[in-house]
Parts: sequence; C-alpha cells; structure tokens
Amino acid sequence: MSNEDITLTAGDAEVTVQPGNGGRIGGLRVGGVELLRQGERFGCFPMVPWCGRVRDGRFRDGAAVHQMPLNAAPHAIHGTARDGAWRTARTGPDEAVLTYDLVAPWPYPGRVTQVVRLTPDALTLTMSVETYESSFPAQIGWHPWFLRSLGGEDVRIDFRPAWQEERGEDHLPTGHRVDPKPGPWDDCFGMPDGVDVTLTWPGQLELRVTSPEQWVVLYDEQAEAVCVEPQTGPPDGLNTLPRLVTPLEPLEATTTWSWRRL
Repeated sequence: MSNEDITLTAGDAEVTVQPGNGGRIGGLRVGGVELLRQGERFGCFPMVPWCGRVRDGRFRDGAAVHQMPLNAAPHAIHGTARDGAWRTARTGPDEAVLTYDLVAPWPYPGRVTQVVRLTPDALTLTMSVETYESSFPAQIGWHPWFLRSLGGEDVRIDFRPAWQEERGEDHLPTGHRVDPKPGPWDDCFGMPDGVDVTLTWPGQLELRVTSPEQWVVLYDEQAEAVCVEPQTGPPDGLNTLPRLVTPLEPLEATTTWSWRRL
C-alpha cells in the first residue's frame, strides 16, 4: 500500500497519520481544535530504535561498538525511524497499522510495527520491534508536541514522578536520581507505577497521557509547545538500561491519550 496521509475519525475526534513522514501523527483534532503543533518536524513522532540522546552516538552490544550519526552533536538523538518512510499495512475508519524495516545506519535488521487506534475520547498508540535474526538492544517511545495554548490560557502539566534523573551539562542522565524539580524541563522522570501525566488547558480540555512504561521525558523549553514522551527507558538507555529484542521476544510498548472537555 502507499504511504500517503491517512485520516482516522471517531466521534468528533480526527487524527492524521503520516506514514511517509516518519510514521508520525501529523494532527489530532477534537471538536475541530488542533492539539498538536503543526509542521513536518512536529506532530507526534515515534522514537525507535532508541529514545532521546545516545552519548557521542555510540552504543555497545557485547564486544561490538556501533556509531550512529551525530544528529544532535555531540550526540545521536531520537532513533532513525522518524527519518524514514513507513508502509501502510492496513487502514480502516478508526485504525491504521504501519510498518518500518530498520535499515542503515542502524546495524541490525528488524521490523517496527505501529498501531494507531482512535475512539471518540482516546488515541492509543502501540509499537513493537521484532527481529528474525540477531538480537539487539532497543528502545521505544513517542515524542508528541502538544500546543502550549489552544487559544486561551497556557496548558498546565500535572504529574507525580518518584524521581528525576539528574541531568548533566551534556543533557544526559548522570546516573543519579534526585527529587523532582520544578520546570522548565528537558528531563527524564521515573514513574514506576506507569506514566501518568495530565495536561489541562483551563476551561477547554483535559488530556491524560498514560503508559505502562516507567519513564517519561518532559520538554517545555519552547514557547509553542510542550512534550510528554513516554518511553521504555531513560536517555542513553541503549548503554545504561538496554532492553533486548530477540527472535523469541519482541520489544513492545503502548501509550494512550484520553481527553475530556472542561
């Protein structure tokens, strides 16, 4: 099938899926109001096969050391799949299934599948990485750019993390956990009971980002948008907390955004 844009609808919610632009969600409209920052780099893109920064673009797998392109010098950031064209495996009125085959510069063959499912009051994204050959470390996450304002007051972010990963001057976790600090953030937080972050646009909309995963990066240093990024491990996790994809065990993750009008 082609990689043209797909529109999903359920109730008064509408989602644009862009297989040809890194498998990203290009837009989410509720009652005609767009919630995501627009532009080809924005929306919500999948972070795979790693999330956030990899220190110096290098990760070790056993005796082998692999070098990724330094697209956020001096580091590599957010995986490779957001830069590729995904294929539409199937699509219906409220669901789309996309696939992406991992290719160079990623050194291992594998397939990523993303399922986008819309209901009148929620969007669920599910992603898996599988291999039929050699095992490899990987991460899965999502990077949504929610608009800071929907035309009224700025969004409020509420969450109760168990800890914050201390961030070094190189923007990577130092390995120390500290008490959560107030924003602005470009920081990773631990939520061992699962990610649960509420965005409230006062008088307009409340949206909850939830995931069984235990890590979330919050980024709100830009004027236009705030990012709530559930992921399967912290930044530089290919080195510090690798999750192994094996022929018998894929890596899977899911996140749900649910909303209600205020």
